[in-house]
Amino acid sequence: MNDRERWMRVALLEAEKAAAAGEVPVGAVVIGPSGEILAKDHNRTISANDPTAHAEILALRKAGKKIGNHRLSGCRLVVTLEPCPMCAGAAVHARVKEILFGAVDPKAGAVLTLFRIPTDERLNHRAVVIPGVLAKECAALLTEFFRSRR
Repeated sequence: MNDRERWMRVALLEAEKAAAAGEVPVGAVVIGPSGEILAKDHNRTISANDPTAHAEILALRKAGKKIGNHRLSGCRLVVTLEPCPMCAGAAVHARVKEILFGAVDPKAGAVLTLFRIPTDERLNHRAVVIPGVLAKECAALLTEFFRSRR
């Protein structure tokens, strides 16, 4: 198993925590420049009554606090689902180096699907985008979650 898959497995564990709590199963991990896990979290929008409590936002906040800087230069954001516009924008503002994600999001994806925020040349920072890391597993978790709710 390579580093990307190992990191995504950690994000998948976070996504499973979200599902167990009745939240949309999305998990995120911030990886430091040396490959260490700086922060991880999962969706908490329902439990926190906070529309911004997406896994990515929560993990980016924790990572910033851990390193004592709002800039996460050299860091990677690993997410089970393609980030939405809010989360993609936050990653760009944080100056992450890479965004790795599993499943595409045809309804809100802002990294490759609907928008391409991290690679938009009009912005002052761009991140490398690495899609499809353990995509089938990430998509299956989401599919099962929504199937069980119907």
